[in-house]
Amino acid sequence: MIAVTARMEYIMDYKYLSDLLFPNVTMTREELEEKYPPRQLPEGAKVTRFAPSPTGFVHFGGMYQAVVCERLAHQSGGVFYLRIEDTDGQREVSGAAEALIRTLSDYGVNYDEGLVIDDNGELSEKGAYGPYKQSKRAELYHVFAKYLVSEGKAYPCFSTEEELEEIQQADKKAEILATDWHTAAEEKKAAMLAQRQFTIEEVEAHLKAGDPFVIRILADGDPEKKTKFTDLVKGNLEIPENDEDFVLLKSDGIPTYHFAHAIDDHLMRTTHVIRGEDWLPSLSKHIQLFRYLGFKMPKYLHTAQILKADENGGKKKLSKRDMGAKMDDYRQMGYATECVWEYLLTLLNSNFEEWHMQNVDKSYLDFPLNIKKMSVSGCLFDFVKLNDVSKNVLSKMTADEIYDRVTDWASECDPEWAELLTRNPEYTKRIFAIGRGGKKPRKDYATFADVKPLIGFFFDELFSVNVQYDEKYSKSDIKATLTAFRDRYDPDDDTDTWFAAIKDIGESLGYTSNMKEYKADPSKFKGNVADISMFLRVAVTGSLNSPDMYSVMQILGENRVKARISDMIEKL
Repeated sequence: MIAVTARMEYIMDYKYLSDLLFPNVTMTREELEEKYPPRQLPEGAKVTRFAPSPTGFVHFGGMYQAVVCERLAHQSGGVFYLRIEDTDGQREVSGAAEALIRTLSDYGVNYDEGLVIDDNGELSEKGAYGPYKQSKRAELYHVFAKYLVSEGKAYPCFSTEEELEEIQQADKKAEILATDWHTAAEEKKAAMLAQRQFTIEEVEAHLKAGDPFVIRILADGDPEKKTKFTDLVKGNLEIPENDEDFVLLKSDGIPTYHFAHAIDDHLMRTTHVIRGEDWLPSLSKHIQLFRYLGFKMPKYLHTAQILKADENGGKKKLSKRDMGAKMDDYRQMGYATECVWEYLLTLLNSNFEEWHMQNVDKSYLDFPLNIKKMSVSGCLFDFVKLNDVSKNVLSKMTADEIYDRVTDWASECDPEWAELLTRNPEYTKRIFAIGRGGKKPRKDYATFADVKPLIGFFFDELFSVNVQYDEKYSKSDIKATLTAFRDRYDPDDDTDTWFAAIKDIGESLGYTSNMKEYKADPSKFKGNVADISMFLRVAVTGSLNSPDMYSVMQILGENRVKARISDMIEKL
């Protein structure tokens, strides 16, 4: 009988124990090192990964990290790959992997290796370092689990469900630091030490009976001691050593996140791990694992949380239930992918906007993302800022580009609107051309969904008068303005002649075109030329706000302009 004490100090043959537990594992770690050799990349090239769990959708915070991964890899001439971490089968959502692949594609987050959707709509892989789905890498994890057992750094645990629950309860007590936390910590330690004490005969009996078991790491850390660690975002940290015998392999042979993370990132030759700061408490486990396995640790970047303002004026984490948390929402809301990208870059690097102003002709993909300029504290998600960024991006698109983008969005989200837009493409493109080009293009809309309320009046099916004239204006003045303009309107007039006619009508009714005199003494006049223009604007567009009225009338044409003015005269 070989006794296993609290520290497994007296086992004479760990290899025998590892062979008992993993009789079918014949591959060695050396063979895996040969199968997944170091990548042949230029000096300084980074290898990064986006490694989501297929649990539903891509969160805004996940896209934040994916953009960092993509930029750091491709800016350095490295490799960016997609790995699906599906070790928790209970949380996996059917079709979620396909959905997240499509989301990355929609947003132009292009990866070099990983799971892809082939021409038949099926999942397949590209790259030499796969499988890129953790559930298909079980044999790899078993090789390293067997190795750790053979080295006396891991051991089997055949505990019953009741005993495991007892350990978990002790964990929870210690974590929440209850009033009797000293006792809770002792209970946890005692329960864990009990798992370490067994004999080889007991292991053989359990295996013969077919009892399930997990593999736990044999922690050697002292929580009173700390390890110095440098995070590329957070800076210099001191991490308490790990003294918890956490699970490496579950009873179904599937690894925990911690174990799979260390093995996959090593074999896939990841140089930089980008993940949320909520993983910082696990860092001590990962440091221990890489040391036990003899792997060089990748560099870590723990990104700041995405926060949003709450109703009390404070800040809270952007919840998956919040508007804007789900990346698919942006498509439905009508945001262009470029707009979301540029907004993400404003959150990632404080100097992005300054760079953009100095490089107006360059793509946002030319921006050199700088790790040192990433936020250490939380990043505040703000729809107002997103809309400002988005308006700026859309204003720079040509009429043809905005036509294509809006009609594409409408075909999916508003088919009836798409039918109107595409009925006469040249007509619609003339509408989109208003105010485009030049140094100060119009910035009317932030999303494709904003377009319909702003230009819908160009289509008779959607035209309606949604405002009323302020009661301070005389109906007789409004009618006189509309009648006079209708009777003298000539679509062949140039802009100056057209506007001169409006000023003449106003002057004849007591509305001045001299804004300087009007501001000096408004009481001398009924109003000004802007009021006269407003009378026409409401009649022709149904709104107080619209694009340049001369251009609007040119596009609508003489007959419709006069017909709408006549309708308004009748209503008055």
